[in-house]
Amino acid sequence: MLFYPDHLPLAARMRPRCLEEFVGQEHILEENKLLYRAIKAGRLGSAIFYGPPGTGKTALAEIVAHSSQRSFERLNAVTCGVKDIRQAADKAQRTGPVILFLDEIHHLNKSQQDALLPFVEQGLITLIGSTTENPFFEVNNALRSRSTLFQFYPLTPDDIKKILHNALRDESRGLGKYKVNLHDDALEHLVQASGGDARTALNALELGVLTTEPDAQGIIQFELKVAEECLQQQMLKYDKSGDNHYDVASALIKSIRGSDPDAALHYLARMLAAGEDVKFIARRLVISASEDVGLAQPQALPVAMAGAQAVQFIGMPEARIILSEVVIYLALCPKSNSAYRAIDEALADVRKKDCGNVPVHLRDAHYKGAKELGHGLGYKYAHDYPGAWVLQQYLPDKLVGTEYYRPNDRGVERKMKEKIIQLRKLSKET
Repeated sequence: MLFYPDHLPLAARMRPRCLEEFVGQEHILEENKLLYRAIKAGRLGSAIFYGPPGTGKTALAEIVAHSSQRSFERLNAVTCGVKDIRQAADKAQRTGPVILFLDEIHHLNKSQQDALLPFVEQGLITLIGSTTENPFFEVNNALRSRSTLFQFYPLTPDDIKKILHNALRDESRGLGKYKVNLHDDALEHLVQASGGDARTALNALELGVLTTEPDAQGIIQFELKVAEECLQQQMLKYDKSGDNHYDVASALIKSIRGSDPDAALHYLARMLAAGEDVKFIARRLVISASEDVGLAQPQALPVAMAGAQAVQFIGMPEARIILSEVVIYLALCPKSNSAYRAIDEALADVRKKDCGNVPVHLRDAHYKGAKELGHGLGYKYAHDYPGAWVLQQYLPDKLVGTEYYRPNDRGVERKMKEKIIQLRKLSKET
C-alpha cells in the first residue's frame, strides 16, 4: 500500500493510480479508444498531452509509467537543461529504454528540443510531454511528428463532483477521516468556480475542511460562504502569452463576423478582464473592419481606426467603452469579404502564374528613351472621355477576362456591384 504524507496537497494525494480511478477525458480514454488500449497494453509510444491545468495530464503520465514496467524519469522543462536530458538517455543506454515525462514541455528551448530528438528517434527515450500551450506553436515539427498528440479538455461539472466526493470518502488519501457536510450550493460553487480544473477544486475543498471548526456534533459544515472564501473568484482561463490568448481573440472576431454583438462583447470582456493590451484588441478590430465588413460599409475602417487612436490616447479603464462601441458597430454592420478575397486571389496568381508583362501602353513614358521603346503609346487618358471611362486593356494579356473583385448585395456594396457589372458589360460589348 502506498504511503501518502499529510503534507502533500490533497490534489497530489488523490491522483488516480490506475485507469479505473481516472475521471474524465472519455473522448480519449474510453475502452475502445487508442490511448486506453495502448496504456493497458503497456505499448504507448511518445506522446504529448495538451490541455488546461488540472485535467489529468500528469496523473495519466504516471499511470502510463506504472503500466509499462519501464523506468520512469520525470523532469520539469522550466528547470531542466540538456545535461538532464542526456543523463536520462545515459540511464536508458545502461538499463534499457526509459519513459521520460517532461512537464511543461513548451518551456524547452530549441537547443534542448534538438538534444532530445535523437534519443526519441533511437527509441532510448519514450517521451511524454505535458503542456498547457498549443504544441503546434511551442514544440518543433521534428519532435512533434514523432509523438502522438492527445488533447485534454476542462473536466465537466459531473467529473469535478465525482472527484470531490471521492476525496471526501477516501480515508487513506483523502478527507474521509473528517466528518464533512458539503452543502449543495457550496458544491455547486466549487464546481463552477474551478472552471474544470480538478486541482483548483480539490485545493479549495481541502482549505475549507481544514480551516472550518466542527459544530457541536463534530461535523464540519462546508457552507456556501466557506466555498466562496476558498475560491474568491472564478479562475479566468486566459493567458496573454499562450494559445488561449489567440483562441479568445479568434472568438471575438468570429462573433463580429457572425453579427452577434453579445458574444463579441463577452469575448471583449474576457480580454479586458485578463489585462489584455488594448492596442492588440484595437488592431484586431481594424483588421476585421476591412476583412469582414469591408466594402459593405466602408465607413467601418475609419470608425475602427478612430477607436484604435482613441484607446491609445485615453487608456484604460475608459478605453473599454471605446472598444465596446467599435465592437457593437462592427458586429451590426453588413458584411462583405470581397476585398479580402480579391487581393488574396490576385496575390495567388502573381505568386503561382506567369502573368505576363504590363501592357506597353500602360508603362511609364516619362523617362528619357521611353517613347522610343513604345511605352505609353496608345494610352487613353480616362478623364478626357465622358464619365471618365474609356474602353482600354489594363490587365496583362495573359490575365484578360480575369475578375478578382466579386461584390455582394449587402450594404453600400450593392451600388458598387451595379457599377462593376455595368463597366464589365460595356467592356465586353465595345
